[in-house]
Amino acid sequence: MTAINTSDFDFDVIIIGAGASGLYCAFHAAQKGRRVVVLDHANKAGKKILMSGGGRCNFTNYFVEPEHFIGANPHFCKSALGRYPSWEFIARVDAHGIPYHEREHGQLFCDDSAKDIVTMLLNECQNAGAIVQLNTQITQISALNSSQKSETYCQFKLTTQKVNKKNHDQTIAQTYRCKSLVIATGGLSIPTMGATGFGFEAAAQFGHTILPTSAGLVPFTFTDKTGELISSLSGISLPVIASNSKIFFKLPLLFTHRGLSGPAMLQLSNYWHIGETITINLAPEVDVTPRLLAKKAANPKLRLRTVLFEDLGDTKLPKKLILAFQEQFWQDIKDTEIANIKDDRLIQIGALFNAWQLKPSGTEGYRTAEVTRGGVNTDEVSSKTMESRLQPNLYFIGEVLDVTGHLGGYNFQWAWASGFACAQAL
Repeated sequence: MTAINTSDFDFDVIIIGAGASGLYCAFHAAQKGRRVVVLDHANKAGKKILMSGGGRCNFTNYFVEPEHFIGANPHFCKSALGRYPSWEFIARVDAHGIPYHEREHGQLFCDDSAKDIVTMLLNECQNAGAIVQLNTQITQISALNSSQKSETYCQFKLTTQKVNKKNHDQTIAQTYRCKSLVIATGGLSIPTMGATGFGFEAAAQFGHTILPTSAGLVPFTFTDKTGELISSLSGISLPVIASNSKIFFKLPLLFTHRGLSGPAMLQLSNYWHIGETITINLAPEVDVTPRLLAKKAANPKLRLRTVLFEDLGDTKLPKKLILAFQEQFWQDIKDTEIANIKDDRLIQIGALFNAWQLKPSGTEGYRTAEVTRGGVNTDEVSSKTMESRLQPNLYFIGEVLDVTGHLGGYNFQWAWASGFACAQAL
C-alpha cells in the first residue's frame, strides 16, 4: 500500500478497539459531552461479539460474583462489577427490545442473533455522537511533553493509516490528538477475528508490566494412545466432574477429534498449566467400584461390560465409551466372568470411571480460545477508573487487563462493567 494525503483530528477521547468494552465505553463517554472516536483495524465492529455463543452471544449472566473471575489480583474486578451489575446491562437490552432467553446457570443469550447486541452498541454510539472508524491501523502512539500540549488536547498523539475505500491499494495517513486514550483492544484469542498483541505492546510502551499470557476457555489436546482413544469417541457428550488440584466443575464434557471440549473442559482450562494432571469423574452420580464388587457376589457369571451397561443405576454411560475403555484398559479380561476378576482389578477399573486421570499435552491455543489469560498487571491500574497509575489519562478496559472470567457471559459483563467505569472517569 502507498500512503496518500494526510489529515489531522482532535478529540477528547480516543478508544482503540471497536469490541464490547470499547463500544460500551464510547457511547457512555459521548453521552457526557465528550468528543469520542473509536479506532479499529478491522473491517467490521464487534467481530468477536458476532461469533460468540454460537452466533447468539451469551451477553451476561444473572449471577455475577468476583469468584467468577481470575487474575493475579482477584480483588481488582470487585469495584467495577459492583458499580455496574448485570441487571444494568439487561435493562439496556430490554430497552432496545432485544429478545433473549436464560439457559443453565443463569446464562443469557439472544433469541435471534448476536447482531442484535452489535446493532444496539453501534446505535447507542451514533445517538451519542461517538464516531466509530474502522480499517484504521495505528502506527505510532506518543505522549506529548509539556511544550507540545495545548489547553484542550494535551496528552497523546496517534499516527494511523486508513484504507482508502475507493482504492484498497492506498492508505490515508492520519494524525489524532486527544486528552484521554483508552486501550480496549482485547487479547490474543481467535486471531482469525483480528486479535493481535497491540494492546499489550502499547501498555509496555508506557512502562506497564504484562503478566504472562496464555489461552483460556479452550479445549485440551492429547497425544499417543490417550489421544487415539478420545478421538474414537468424538461426538459423545456426558455430564462429568472435571477437576485439578485447584478447583472442580460439574458440567458437560464433549469428546472431539482433537481432544476434550465442552463447558467442563473450557472452565478447567482457565486453571490449568502445562504438565499438570486433570481428573474426570465420568459417572458423578454413582460410585462405580462398590457396584462392581456387589455384582461380582450377586451375578458372578456376568461379563464386566454387561455390568457397566446395565447396573449403574440412573447413570447410563454410552456403550461406545465403555467398549473403548474395555479395549484400552481391560482388553485381557473382557470375556472373563466377573467372578474370576480380582477385586484389586475391579477397584482399578471403577476408579477409571470415577477418577480418570489424564495429562493433556496442551490446548488448542489461541486459535479457538475464547479468552486470553494474563495481560496488563492490574496493580498498575486504578480499579475504580481503569486509569493507568504510570501514565496520566491512559486507560485500559476489557480483556487486555489481567482479568479473565468463567464461561457463561462473565467476560462480556467484565467488558460492560470496565467500559462503564472508565467512561465515568473520562
